[in-house]
Parts: sequence; C-alpha cells; structure tokens
Amino acid sequence: MPKVDEIKATIETIEEEDYVQLRKWFSEKDWEKWDKQIEADSGTGKLDFLIKEAFDEKMRGKLKEL
Repeated sequence: MPKVDEIKATIETIEEEDYVQLRKWFSEKDWEKWDKQIEADSGTGKLDFLIKEAFDEKMRGKLKEL
C-alpha cells in the first residue's frame, strides 16, 4: 500500500478535474464518518446534554428562531 507521501506526490500531478473529484470523495467520506459518529454518540446518550440545554433555553425563553 502506498505511503502518504507517495499519495500526496501523486495528487500533485493529477488533472484539475480529477482533483475536484478526489476532493468531493474525501468530503463525502468525512461526512459519512461524522454521521456514523453522531449516530453512535446519540445512541449511547453522549449527546443528551445538548437536548437538555435546548429545553432549558426554551423554558427560559432564550431559544432563537432559525
């Protein structure tokens, strides 16, 4: 498997269109990982504090409309 430095060197040589496709692919992979992490954290209750904060702000009348 190629090393990171070899991959970087190859990326430096690719055409702009291929570079754009590669950036899009990386972005999609990052969002997929983020979605999976959020889903896992939500399932274990790690994000419950955010829901509590939102309800507390709503009760105080400080929740901003989007």
